[in-house]
Amino acid sequence: MLKLENLSVSYGTNQVLKSLDLTINSGEIHGLIGLNGSGKTTLLNCLYGFVRYQQGTITFNEQQLERKDVAFLETNNFFYSNLTGREFLSIFPNPNEKFDLETWKNLFDLPIDEMIEGYSTGMKKKLALLAVLKLDRPIIILDEPFNGLDLESNYLVEKIILMLKNEGKTILITSHILRILHQICDEIHWLNHKKISKTYLPVMFNQIDEEVLKGAFSETELANLL
Repeated sequence: MLKLENLSVSYGTNQVLKSLDLTINSGEIHGLIGLNGSGKTTLLNCLYGFVRYQQGTITFNEQQLERKDVAFLETNNFFYSNLTGREFLSIFPNPNEKFDLETWKNLFDLPIDEMIEGYSTGMKKKLALLAVLKLDRPIIILDEPFNGLDLESNYLVEKIILMLKNEGKTILITSHILRILHQICDEIHWLNHKKISKTYLPVMFNQIDEEVLKGAFSETELANLL
C-alpha cells in the first residue's frame, strides 16, 4: 500500500499542495485528475523524489518510500544525444531478467538500433515506457502515457497497464483522456485546491465530467464567440 499523509509542498511563498492525503492499494490502478496548475506534476515529482515536501509522510508498505521502489514515466522524456534505442535501454537494470527486448521491440514496432534523434514523438514515448517496464519496480507512475501515441499504441498501452495490475503493481496514472481512465481505473482522485478534493469509485465515474469541469468554461460565453 502506498500512503500519503498530510503532505504539503511550497515553492517559496507559493503553496502547491496542502495537507494532502491519498491511499493507493497494491494491485490497483488509480487515476489522478485536475486542471492545469492544480499540482499533479508536483505530486508525482514528490513520489519520485524530484521535489522535497515540507510536511507529511509518504510510505510504501508501512516503510518510508524510496526511489528504488518507483518507476516514473514522465510526460516529456529526456534522452541523451547520439544513442540508439538499444543503447538507451541498456542503461536501465533488469533485476529479474524477465525483460525480453526483442519481443517488446516487435510488439511496439520500434527501430531500436536507429538513433533516437530520428524517432517520432510516439516512438520516444514507447521507448521511455520500455525503460519503465524493464526496471520492474512495485510502484509505477505514468504521467500522460497516452500523449503522442496512435490509436493502436493507445490500446496496447491500456492492455499493458492492466497486465501490470494483475502482477500486483501499484499504479498511479494521469491523463486528460477521461475515457481511458474510466476503463482501467479502480479509483480516480480529483486534485483541487491543493489537496484531493474527492475520490471517485467506478459507479461514480459518470459524475466526473460535470463536477471537475464545472466552471472551467461558460457555454454561453463560448456560444457568443462562435
